[in-house]
Amino acid sequence: MPTNHKIHEGRNIKRFREMLGIKQDALAFDLNMSQQAVSQIEQKETIDAALLQQIADILKLPVEAIQNFDEEQAVNVIANTFSLDNGSIFNAHNTNPVFNPVEAVLKLHEEKIALYERMLKEKDEMMAELKNLINK
Repeated sequence: MPTNHKIHEGRNIKRFREMLGIKQDALAFDLNMSQQAVSQIEQKETIDAALLQQIADILKLPVEAIQNFDEEQAVNVIANTFSLDNGSIFNAHNTNPVFNPVEAVLKLHEEKIALYERMLKEKDEMMAELKNLINK
């Protein structure tokens, strides 16, 4: 039974942003706009292609992930993929493994953590350098 459920790109941006642990104001900073503007974007069903590409680049996601992610379908796939089967733990069957969003999100999350750690290290180095300059 086909569904007429329309993809909501703004809501998908919000979901991916939250999965990556990125706050609205951080995304707003990267987009050079206000947090309120990001909030408005997340409420829009369809996003301008250039802006969508910019957001996808910042989140390190393919644009198609934002354009095609359907939470209802994802829940159905998960529910139909994993089932208890007479004592066996899971009966998993995927006939067309193309894109694993969970692995992609976890990888992106690890990259973001590494980036934040590098930024903190650089900040600490700058603070130490400033202290040295002040003490001279």
